[in-house]
Amino acid sequence: MSDGRDHRRPWWRTAVVYEVYLRSFADGTGDGLGDVPGLRSRLAYLADLGVDALWVTPWYPSPMADGGYDVSEYRDVDPRFGTLDDVDALLADAHALGLRLVVDLVANHTSSEHPWFRAALAAAPGSRERTRYFFRDGRAGGEEPPNDWISAFGGPAWTRVRELDGRPGQWYLHLFAPEQPDLDWDSPDVQEEFDGIVRFWLDRGVDGIRVDAAPAMAKVPDLPDAGHPPDATFASSEWVDNPHWDVDAVHEVFRRWRRIGDTYDGERLFVSEAVVNGPERLARYVRPDELHTTFNFDYLKAPWDARALRAVVEGTLAALAPVGAPATWVLSSHDETRHVTRFGRADSGAAVMGFDAAAPADLALGLRRARAAALLTLALPGGAYLYQGEELGLPEVEDLPEEALQDPTWERSGHTARGRDGCRVPLPWSGDRPPFGFAPDGVSPWLPQPASWRSLTAQAQRDDPSSTLSLYRDALRLRRQLLGEEPLTWLDLGEDVLAFDRGSALRCVVNLSARPVPLTGLGTVLLTSGGAAADLPPDTAAWLAP
Repeated sequence: MSDGRDHRRPWWRTAVVYEVYLRSFADGTGDGLGDVPGLRSRLAYLADLGVDALWVTPWYPSPMADGGYDVSEYRDVDPRFGTLDDVDALLADAHALGLRLVVDLVANHTSSEHPWFRAALAAAPGSRERTRYFFRDGRAGGEEPPNDWISAFGGPAWTRVRELDGRPGQWYLHLFAPEQPDLDWDSPDVQEEFDGIVRFWLDRGVDGIRVDAAPAMAKVPDLPDAGHPPDATFASSEWVDNPHWDVDAVHEVFRRWRRIGDTYDGERLFVSEAVVNGPERLARYVRPDELHTTFNFDYLKAPWDARALRAVVEGTLAALAPVGAPATWVLSSHDETRHVTRFGRADSGAAVMGFDAAAPADLALGLRRARAAALLTLALPGGAYLYQGEELGLPEVEDLPEEALQDPTWERSGHTARGRDGCRVPLPWSGDRPPFGFAPDGVSPWLPQPASWRSLTAQAQRDDPSSTLSLYRDALRLRRQLLGEEPLTWLDLGEDVLAFDRGSALRCVVNLSARPVPLTGLGTVLLTSGGAAADLPPDTAAWLAP
C-alpha cells in the first residue's frame, strides 16, 4: 500500500517538519523536564499527526544558560535529557515509523563551560587557545569594549575577563549571552572540530542538521564598528553590510559541510536559521553547493494582511527560483510569540526574537486566523515547519510569574522584556489539571502550565472533528495525497483574499477581508478552517478540488 509520498524527489523538498522543543515536549523520567525518553514515548502521536520529520532542539551537555543553546560537549547527551543509547533507540523507532530526525547544531558559539573556553581563560593573550574565540584588547586603555557590536539578548556583545594575575584583561565576543562566547571560524581548530562533529551525528544516523544562528558565523576582519545607535535592538532583518551578521565569508563554512554531507547516503538535509535582509540574501544560503533549505522568517513575521503575505510569498518564490531551492514556511518557533496570540493583536506582525510588547490579544480571533494560516502555509509550494503545540491551538502564556522566567532576555533587558518563555511552556497531553500528562501527576513542569489548557490537551481534541488537532491531521493527510511540487498560480478574488491553485491538484482560498467570500463555482470543498457554508467567513480558509 502506498504511503502517498513521491519517492523520486528528495524528501526535504516538500517535507513537513515538526519542531520538538525538547525541554517542553514530554517528560519520560519524572523530573519535570522534557527528555529523549519522553519524546520516544510520543512518536506514535507524531506519526499519526502526519508529519514527515522531527527537528529536535539541542540535547547536548549544557549549563542551560540559554536553554541548551550553550553547548559544553557536542558529541554527547546531557544526562537530564538521556543518553546516546536513548538517542539511538529514538532514531530506530522514528525510522520504523517513517519519521526522519534532524538535530540542532550550535556552531557560532560554545558554552563558557566548554573545555576550549576554559583553556582560553587560563591562557595568555595571543595564545592558540584564545584564537579559537574572539579575544581582543579594549579601547580607551582597555576600559571600553573593542567595538560597538550588540548582543541579540540586549546590551553590548563584549565581556571583559580577569587575567590569571587578577587584573582586568581582554574582552571576548558573544553575540548572544555572555555564557555563549563566539567561535572564530577563521581558526583551523574550529573548522576541523566541527567537521568531526558533523560526521559524528551523520554517522549515528540522523537525517539532517539544523544550523543555529547561521549568519553569525563569520565576521569582517579587524572587527570594525557596526554603527549601532544607542539602545539598538538586534534587528538583523534590517541590516545591510553589517560586520557581524550575514558576512559573505560564512558561505565557505556551508560549502565545507555540504561536501561532507554529500558523501552520505539517504539525502541528508542541512537547514539554516538565517534572519537576514530580504529573500535575495536568504537565497544565498541555499545555492546548489550550500545548504538545502532555510527558514522563511519574513513569512513568520508578516502581519495578518493579504497584501503583505502575498508579497512575502511572491518575493520568496522569485528569489529561490534561480538557485533551485524550495521554500520553507514557518509560523512559530521556540524563539517567537505563538501566532495564536500574535494574530489576535491589532499589530499582528512578529517582533524581534519574541520581544513583543504584551499588547492585548483577542484569542478567539487569533485562533480563527491561526487555523486559516495553517491551511495557507500547508498549501504553499515547498516545505513547512510546525512548532510543537500549534496543532493544539496553544496561545502564548503571558502571565508567567517573574520568578519562573528563565530566558536570558529577561535579565539582559533589565527586566523590560519577558523573553521567550511564554512560547516554551510544556505541552498539555491529557487530563484536566497540570501537569496535563507532560510529567507524572504531582510533578511540577519546569515552567507552569495554565489551568485553562484543560480544553486544549491532545486527548481532549483527538476525537473532536472540529478541533485544531483534527484540522492539522486532515490537512497533512490531504497534503500528502495531493501535493508535490506543483506550481502556484494566483487567482483574483479580491484584494483582501489570497487564492491560488497548485497545478490542478488543489485550490486554496484564504479570506482576510471583513465579509464572506462566495465559494460557489470554485470547486468541491475538501477542508475548511471554520464552517462548511457556501460562503467562506472572514479569517477562514478553504481547500477545494478545482
